[in-house]
Amino acid sequence: MPRPIRFSIPSKGRLSEDAIAFLKDCGFSIYKPNPRQYEASIPALPGVSVLFQRPTDIVISVRNGSVDFGITGLDVLTEHGGPNGAILPIHTALGFGSCTLNVIVPEAWSAISQMSDLKRIQAEIGRPLRVATKFPNAAAPFFARYGLMDVVFIEAEGTLEIAPTIGYADLITDLVSSGQTLRDNRLKLLADGQILASQAVLIANKAALKENSAALAIARQLLEFIEAWQRAQNNVSIFANMRGESEAAIAERVFSQKTIGGLNGPTISNIIRKDNEPNWYALHIVVHRDELFAAINELRAIGGSGVVVAPVTYIFEEEPPRYKAMLEALK
Repeated sequence: MPRPIRFSIPSKGRLSEDAIAFLKDCGFSIYKPNPRQYEASIPALPGVSVLFQRPTDIVISVRNGSVDFGITGLDVLTEHGGPNGAILPIHTALGFGSCTLNVIVPEAWSAISQMSDLKRIQAEIGRPLRVATKFPNAAAPFFARYGLMDVVFIEAEGTLEIAPTIGYADLITDLVSSGQTLRDNRLKLLADGQILASQAVLIANKAALKENSAALAIARQLLEFIEAWQRAQNNVSIFANMRGESEAAIAERVFSQKTIGGLNGPTISNIIRKDNEPNWYALHIVVHRDELFAAINELRAIGGSGVVVAPVTYIFEEEPPRYKAMLEALK
């Protein structure tokens, strides 16, 4: 009997909370009757077992094939994804868990503001720069791009901000969100020292997608609903009543305006009134949320009344672009 499809998400912290909330919003609520368990299910995805792991372990598990899908950070994927292409990122912009991986130096280095300045510091101290980091694989190519090949990367866990102060490293590379921790520890970013902009990504084991039709079907369902939900978040649905001679006449008035054309055009249909008054039509359009005020004014200008605005949960296209991209990557 084949094992269930395995889907790992972060086990604790903000990334875990955001991943669970994101999946719920997309229609994939996680059912975990016992909060102490490290396994759960998604009722909307029968046959999928949800595991809870550290972000690094998620990458390793997907890479070695013991897990089929995972949500982790792009920073962790870049560092631990491995060189053999076993992992396929199938959605790289889930929209949460944002941070940047940066080169960070002491504020006392007042004359150092960009990567090229580090060569001067290296010449002054007369030895290779020591860089404390949790991301040596991501950092090394970045430093090399600026001609800084003779650098010693000191792999460290826990708090890195103290490293320059106590002297076991000259500078650090670390994840930054607000930057307050850096200021508290008298550290600063280099102007061109951003190694990576990271956010949560959805990854899959490439071999599983190629060899297991069930995994491929799950990938499609995940991408269908994630992309449809993301596409809908910036839009609202508008319904309005309008009097006119015909659907074509109503449409002509709509198309004379700038904002209210809808995604592919308005939907216009007859209203059956109790008093049998003819020539009333219902108009439905979807517009960008930022254009709502303009859309309401335009509808009023062409005779719209009884305007109702509702949120949009999903907007499905014929086929999700990321699913087509995934199929291309599997060839």
